Amino acid sequence: MSKRILVVDDSSMMRKMITKILFPPGHVVVGEAKNGLEAIELYKKLRPDIVTMDITMREMDGITAAKEILDFDGDARIIFLSNLDEAKYRDEIKEMGAVGFVNKYQSREILGLIDE
Repeated sequence: MSKRILVVDDSSMMRKMITKILFPPGHVVVGEAKNGLEAIELYKKLRPDIVTMDITMREMDGITAAKEILDFDGDARIIFLSNLDEAKYRDEIKEMGAVGFVNKYQSREILGLIDE
């Protein structure tokens, strides 16, 4: 089933790569944000089914943005996509209620989490 997705990453190249991964299975990227502040604003406006969220970004990091999005909408589905060490963030991500964590080098794994 097709999902409406908000892609959040400070790298335009990474946003394009994620979009390329999401397109063939029929998912629709409804918006892109380059930092957490933009992510919150777009989430409230677009109400996507899923958010892919980078952790390290300027102005507002992904963890802070995810917490604000989840405070706004407890049913928000957020998948973290980062090169950072998952073990360092695993407990915090799980505790906040995010869907999961995918290493950017295995970006295609987001498709499995989207379909859960």
